[in-house]
Amino acid sequence: MKVTALIMAGGKGERFWPRSRKNNPKQFLCLTGDGRTMIQQTVDRILPMVAIEDIFIATNKDYKKLVREQLPEIPEENILCEPIGRNTAPCIGLGAVHIRKKYGDAIMLVLPSDHLIKYKGMYLNILQDAIKVAEEDHNLVTLGITPNAPETGYGYIKFNPEQTKGRAFAVDCFVEKPDSAKAKEYLESEEYMWNSGMFVWKTSTILESMEKNLPEIYSGLTQIEKSIGTEDEDAMLNGVFDAIPSESIDYGILEKEKGIYVLPGTFGWDDVGSWLSVERMKPLNDSGNVIEGNAMTVNVKNCIIEGSEKLIAAIGIHDLVIVDTKDATLICSKDSTADIKKIVENLKICNRDQYL
Repeated sequence: MKVTALIMAGGKGERFWPRSRKNNPKQFLCLTGDGRTMIQQTVDRILPMVAIEDIFIATNKDYKKLVREQLPEIPEENILCEPIGRNTAPCIGLGAVHIRKKYGDAIMLVLPSDHLIKYKGMYLNILQDAIKVAEEDHNLVTLGITPNAPETGYGYIKFNPEQTKGRAFAVDCFVEKPDSAKAKEYLESEEYMWNSGMFVWKTSTILESMEKNLPEIYSGLTQIEKSIGTEDEDAMLNGVFDAIPSESIDYGILEKEKGIYVLPGTFGWDDVGSWLSVERMKPLNDSGNVIEGNAMTVNVKNCIIEGSEKLIAAIGIHDLVIVDTKDATLICSKDSTADIKKIVENLKICNRDQYL
């Protein structure tokens, strides 16, 4: 069966402000120091498994130019531009109907565009195992991440260690982000994985599930599918997507369906969710700092400092994040990085759009 991929690249990356901006969000930035952006890395790592012409990019219409610039090998008709964000279920459904229109039934990898995968060979092996499970019957497969800490920032997947299919475990349920006590309980039980947001299924399986569980969304998607390749395609997409309900794939499908399996991933995954991720991507100096750009430090410990043109001089500080760009500077304690989105929200409220 043909293997295709849908890479979701419509996010705003607000927790990486001020480097991530509305006109150049996180997935289009190089954050790992290797010269490749996050979305380029996502494509690079699956090319041994998926042909470039079988990769689809779902993104915001405002980011089409960025996708074309960074991924010129992707066929233009494979760049699916959502006119408005409607969460992950319509996004994935849009990709599924395009793939069905082009190939009929096919395996569909669904991948975020802004994850870091350290061990690419192990990652491809897990994907191959997931494909085998997805090809059987009507199985929906997700990749879980074996937890190594009581993390409160991720959703969790409870699995049944007694019910397996190959190397995959049957999913009992999906659970929301826990508090610290519940996260510790999950870790100690050894029956939970982090929800990575990566999925594998047949287009027929996911679309049949949408028809059953999300009939309004499915109806809109079939209208769009009929118009693909016609002169009415853009008008139909704009009209239907504007009216389609907003729904996550987790709540709309995965929390309702049976026949869901999870494969444990131990391939060096990081969701690169905040500036703290930089410490896991780049080497620390002897003082525990990550320093990039034009900076000079004295008695600075455990800080993340990213400079641009002007010099950053830091003295006697610790556990801070400092990011300097052309028009904005962030200074934030490490334990407050989740509140960066509040700065972005305040900028919107104050109509200071030039900084967004």
